[in-house]
Amino acid sequence: MREYDLSNASWRKSSYSNGEGGNCVEVADGVPGVVPVRDSKVVDGDVVIIGAAAWSAFVTGTTT
Repeated sequence: MREYDLSNASWRKSSYSNGEGGNCVEVADGVPGVVPVRDSKVVDGDVVIIGAAAWSAFVTGTTT
C-alpha cells in the first residue's frame, strides 16, 4: 500500500458542515490522483485515501 505525506496537507470541511460540531468530513487538496478524507473532529485520526475518479463519482452521485 502506498503511503502519502499529509503533514502539510491543506484540509477543508464539507460545504454541508453546519459549524455546530456535528458530523463533518474534511478533504485535502493537492495530492495527485487521490482524495484524502478524515473526520474533522479527529484530526489526528485515520485518513481514508480515495481514488480521484471514485471520489468524483461519489460527489456527483450525492449532489444530483
